[in-house]
Formats: sequence, structure tokens, C-alpha cells
Amino acid sequence: MFSKEEAKQIRQDFWIMFGKRYQHKWMLYNTGIKDVNFKFSFEKGRAMVSIDIEHADEIFRAYYFEKFTSFKSIMFDEISEDLIFDEHYQLDSGKEISRIYLFMDGVKIMRKTDWPQVYEFFYENMMAFERFYLEYRDFIKE
Repeated sequence: MFSKEEAKQIRQDFWIMFGKRYQHKWMLYNTGIKDVNFKFSFEKGRAMVSIDIEHADEIFRAYYFEKFTSFKSIMFDEISEDLIFDEHYQLDSGKEISRIYLFMDGVKIMRKTDWPQVYEFFYENMMAFERFYLEYRDFIKE
């Protein structure tokens, strides 16, 4: 078992190494649409890459979720058939968002031997998300 400080250091090391390995300027919060963000997460035995629609206004969330959903078949072709579209995703905090995501189960941030496969999963899938978004951004934003 790791102390709280050791666990924090391991998580920091993971993200620092990822940044060094893949020196790419990720889009993340720079989508040009308020409260529509690209995210990496790695917790609870799962690594995840997602598009999060986090606006507090349900109408706004539904509108952009529907925009992405209209591209579902293209996203399956260009990103992955394993994409999950969840209009009512519940965060641990209790907040409801809309999320489109891929995940890898059975990996742990505290197990450094998992890091290479998670790095590859993050890189390949976030690049696919970004390529898709850059191609269709004008249709999604209008």
C-alpha cells in the first residue's frame, strides 16, 4: 500500500512521463465551445478518453450532445466502434454531464507496468478524437 504522499507522487510521475513521451499540444479545453472539453482520466482501474459536455443548462448539453450524436456513424468509423454515448453520465461528484468516451479496464495508475499500454491508448484515441473534431468542428459549432 502507498501512503497518500507516495500515491500523489506516482500520479504526478504518470502525467509527467506521458507529457514527455507525447509532446503534443492537446486540444482539451480549447474546443471553441464553452463547456465542451476533451479529457484524459485514469482512476479506479480504468483509463478513459472522453468528450465531456459539462454545461449546467440541460438544453445546452442536449443540443451539443445531439450534434455529436448526429455524427455517430462517422465517429464509429473514424475513432472506434467501442465509443459509448452517454447523455446522462453521473460524475463521482454527483454532477450530471453528457459524455462520449472510450475506456480501458483493468489498468491501475499505481502499477507502473500498465503505463506503456495506457500511454498508447491515450495517444491513439485522443488523436482520433482531435482529428474527428477538427474535420467536423464547423458543423458541430454552428
